[in-house]
Amino acid sequence: MATREDKQAYIDEMAEKRGYVLDYHKVMTEYDFDVLQATNNLVNAAYLEQRRLDRKTKELLFIVSLTVMRASKGHIQSHIRVALDLGLSKEEILEAIEITLPEAGVVVFQEGFEAWREVTGAEGIEPTVEAHQGGSGSR
Repeated sequence: MATREDKQAYIDEMAEKRGYVLDYHKVMTEYDFDVLQATNNLVNAAYLEQRRLDRKTKELLFIVSLTVMRASKGHIQSHIRVALDLGLSKEEILEAIEITLPEAGVVVFQEGFEAWREVTGAEGIEPTVEAHQGGSGSR
């Protein structure tokens, strides 16, 4: 049985290795540590350990797959922040998110785009002519 100190050390190591932890990681550390460790081992093998793909490529793949799966904005944003920390430009990240357009469509793209916009602080250019305001669902 893991002690409170063991659990704290584990979640701290997760935060250091990943660059983020999600709310469910924090709760699982407390309430089902064994399952958290098992799932984290899979993540380590597939995502964190250096294999053929570098970490930047893996982050872009995560961002695209999370966008297509319509993950929570916060989950997508955590990977955008890691990608930025790894040295990817906001334009490279946006280009990856744009890959979702042909296959998954505008609605899916807009979810990933909004997550990206909030993290990067990107602002648009306002028209100088009067236009009807389109909502987030407009094309």
